[in-house]
Amino acid sequence: MTLLNQIKENAKKHCKKIVLPEATEERTLQAADILIEENIAQIILTGNPDEIKKEAERLNLKNIDKATIIDPVNHPKKEEYIDLMVEIRKNKGLTREAAAKLVENPLYLATVMIKNGDADGEVAGAENATGDVLRPAFQYVKTKPGFSVVSGAFIMILKDKQFGEEGLMVFADCAVHPNPTDKELAEIAVATGETTKAIAGFEPRIAMLSFSTKGSAKHEMVDKIVSATQIAKEMNPSLKIDGELQADAAIIEAIGQKKAPDSDIAGKANVLVFPTLETGNIAYKLVQRMAGAEAIGPVLQGMAAPINDLSRGCSVSDIVNLVAITANQAAVEK
Repeated sequence: MTLLNQIKENAKKHCKKIVLPEATEERTLQAADILIEENIAQIILTGNPDEIKKEAERLNLKNIDKATIIDPVNHPKKEEYIDLMVEIRKNKGLTREAAAKLVENPLYLATVMIKNGDADGEVAGAENATGDVLRPAFQYVKTKPGFSVVSGAFIMILKDKQFGEEGLMVFADCAVHPNPTDKELAEIAVATGETTKAIAGFEPRIAMLSFSTKGSAKHEMVDKIVSATQIAKEMNPSLKIDGELQADAAIIEAIGQKKAPDSDIAGKANVLVFPTLETGNIAYKLVQRMAGAEAIGPVLQGMAAPINDLSRGCSVSDIVNLVAITANQAAVEK
């Protein structure tokens, strides 16, 4: 069974409530139809019910009537959600009038539903920019306790099975935070370990990457990695993590033994944490294109509830897969 099939099967066991706020977007509706048919998640669609049904009929979709459809303008919990929004943002000066307008925005409604316990996760971004998807999430769902930063991990499925966990690796941060501090980088490492267990299903062996291995170079950028590694160990003492390691020392056993003979991670890493967003983003794209790897993600991590952002160029299968991943994250959160 492939990893994606395993993820879908696990999602079916838990049947979490996932809200799709772009409910009249064609690919999103087609994905919702598949998700309902395959019982991967309980689907909540936020949008004008008549428009959703009309679009579903145009696309000849058979299962949309089995989704829960919430009209942002008129639904029984609207006043309750407005009260919640005002309570959370009262120190920012949010008025009831402003909240009443915001809650009619499907992206805001989705996050407030999650905050109120009426949904377990959200997937959006097929027609909205990342900033528009994440802004309500930061304001109402916020980050996990003990975390101050959100990051994005990619699950890399490699053709060469000698690397990582029989060809499976997790890369982070490849999507969100440009230049994390040592503490933020430690949080990213811990969050990526959690993502690896929840989604990829194996025990993480985390390498904190640098251009130096165990003091082979001296620089403030190396010092940041050393400090981040120590902070991550303090955050989660059970975590299998080491750094600083160069990429070859992290993934090739012979080189790891030579450069870092005392390391339990060197040469055996299945999770790579990059020092900056640019290095992570460049690395995953090179591996994807030049090594023919499949890149699943980004999986957003560090949020208090699973909220994931799609590329606006996503396919229907991308949406289905990301909803299944989000459902797996929600199952772990619960």
